[in-house]
Amino acid sequence: MISGRYWIAFQSIINKETNRFMRIWVQTLVPPAITMTLYFVIFGSLIGSRIGDMGGFSYMEFIVPGLIMMSVITNSYSNVASSFFSAKFQRNVEELLVAPVPNYIIVLGYVGGGVARGVLVGLIVTLLSLFFVDIRIHHLFVIIATVVLSSTLFSLGGLINAIYAKSFDDISIVPTFVLTPLTYLGGVFYSLTLLPGFWQQVAAANPIVYMVNAFRYGFLGVSDVSITVAFAVMLSFIVLLFSIAMHLINKGTGLRS
Repeated sequence: MISGRYWIAFQSIINKETNRFMRIWVQTLVPPAITMTLYFVIFGSLIGSRIGDMGGFSYMEFIVPGLIMMSVITNSYSNVASSFFSAKFQRNVEELLVAPVPNYIIVLGYVGGGVARGVLVGLIVTLLSLFFVDIRIHHLFVIIATVVLSSTLFSLGGLINAIYAKSFDDISIVPTFVLTPLTYLGGVFYSLTLLPGFWQQVAAANPIVYMVNAFRYGFLGVSDVSITVAFAVMLSFIVLLFSIAMHLINKGTGLRS
């Protein structure tokens, strides 16, 4: 729990982060909505009609949860990565570091901003998907918990990326060469049961597989992995990345000249 005297600092950082992406909503909220709409049209309506059913559901129904989760992941990550690096670049982060505020408040504040954008984009994409498919909800708690945990995890990842980044070009390296491949290989467009045994074991090492399947279970009630294991993986990665982020900030890595 955040003590009362630090609550104002925590709330101020979240408000700053939320106002930042809401002020430029044309750049932060509209592009993912357009991108996901194109996915719905191309993969769902055009290609999906040729593929047929997947796991007992229409292909459109099957991929919608994965596409929503993909938008949540990418936007949570990019929000914190760009915002924290901008604070580094403009030397604003030094004001936070010398303020009488614990470093964990700084981490939680930036992560909270990333979660807010990820959840908002996920909600927008969900509403857009209603124009293409009738969404069914199997387990609302699983949906909410998966979105919050996934956006928290990748917000922490974006923060770590920003800490190490030395230029704006470094911000795009991880999303391009790590995040995008993991997302496309995370079971968004297919069931893991279609893969040969060896590649199913390889896919089990991809954390996004667990997020996509847990989210899909919340909507459709089907999953290629155990829901208990999925939540355990998400929580474990959150603890790991939070510990790394705290260690880097306490040490001043990439923050102090």
